[in-house]
Amino acid sequence: MLDTIIIGGGFSGIGAAKLLHEKGLSFKVLEARDRIGGRVHTKHFSEELYLDLGGQWIGPGQDRMYQLCAELTVPYFETYNSGYHMLDFGGKVKKFKGLIPKLDLISLVNIDLVIKKLESMAKSIDQQQPWTHPKASYYDSVSLAYFLEENCKTKASRNLVKLALETVFACELNEVSLLHALFYIKSGRDLNTLINIENGAQQHRIVGGMQTLIERMAEPFREEILFEHPVQSIYQEKESVKVIAQGFEYIAKTAIVAIPPPLAANITFDPPLPLEKRQVMDRIAMGIVIKCFMIYEKAFWRKEDFSGQAFADEHSPFQSMFDSSPKDGSYGIILGFCIGDRAKAFLEKDKTHRQAVMQQILARYFGEKANNPIQYVDHTMSDEAWSKGCYAGLYPTGAWTGFRDSYRQPHGNVFWAGTEASEKWYGYIEGAVLAGEKAARLVADWGKGG
Repeated sequence: MLDTIIIGGGFSGIGAAKLLHEKGLSFKVLEARDRIGGRVHTKHFSEELYLDLGGQWIGPGQDRMYQLCAELTVPYFETYNSGYHMLDFGGKVKKFKGLIPKLDLISLVNIDLVIKKLESMAKSIDQQQPWTHPKASYYDSVSLAYFLEENCKTKASRNLVKLALETVFACELNEVSLLHALFYIKSGRDLNTLINIENGAQQHRIVGGMQTLIERMAEPFREEILFEHPVQSIYQEKESVKVIAQGFEYIAKTAIVAIPPPLAANITFDPPLPLEKRQVMDRIAMGIVIKCFMIYEKAFWRKEDFSGQAFADEHSPFQSMFDSSPKDGSYGIILGFCIGDRAKAFLEKDKTHRQAVMQQILARYFGEKANNPIQYVDHTMSDEAWSKGCYAGLYPTGAWTGFRDSYRQPHGNVFWAGTEASEKWYGYIEGAVLAGEKAARLVADWGKGG
């Protein structure tokens, strides 16, 4: 009998498998797709040209990711962050340097106060038990959008903070509770870390794409990974777990569920999961983001002292843009993030229209050379049946105080992983790995009679 069956071959499932392999325990990884990576997917178009269609960055504080890079000799490099950024508000484009653009004094002061207030509130949250905060009931009864409406006093300050937070959470701000936002910020150190490139969560990228790291992690146990094995049912006995789907059946002492909450909710459990766990799984919704890439022969904007970064209000489909070129500069790539309602509207247009819109916007920002791309690619994890969205599952109002940490709690000999089960770096690849490793340690202890 296997020690465990791991459901899901993303960073969390592979992180669990790596630790179990090192401990000499037996397992199978059941992955519904024909690849590992989950919400990380590096697509190669040629030897030099690759795009990270899912997660792509690591940054300070994500210690496990840097340890894995060192252990597996996977190199990383600085995200390009030099030169002028663009601010596109009210149809007017301005260039600026630094983190905050030049706005009217009242808006600048207001932005500073709002960010500091969010930082201060987040610091007071217990990331292991966010619902225990004295104001948890209030924080969980209102949305992050409500907080902005109450605290942003000018249109410019509201627009700038809104697009920054939409880029962080990958959703409309009325879809996430204020308490979840504060927990999310605390789990990722602080808001400045989550927003920034320099000394922030977007500081580094993996040479060859993020897929390089997970492939290297999985090398020693590739034969234990079974592809196109979507799980339908999990039956628990006192000493074993039976995992079933069309065409296969596996029995092990334990199981680790390392897939997004909406997918876990589709699995039939016998005996049924506790009511709170089922209810919170039904409430958690995935973020929605389209990653749009415009590919050029070279990063021409760099020579003209532009960073490739841009930030725009609602008249643009893109909340933010970044230089996503490879380390060797063999191509110039601008990445646009289209999030929430902007993403839903953009997806209603065909791909030719989407390319034309992005090209037109880039020409406004960087001049005529932007009209000569060699390729346009866009992708949303919301269209992938085995992701349902990105970056992560989001708690709406009432979910944290109503269901607490029931999602991450073990059920008998079934353990939960995935970034949504992490107390640290929730929503990030770091959080996925930490949750996977924690579940693996629980499995190892279970094998000792724990």
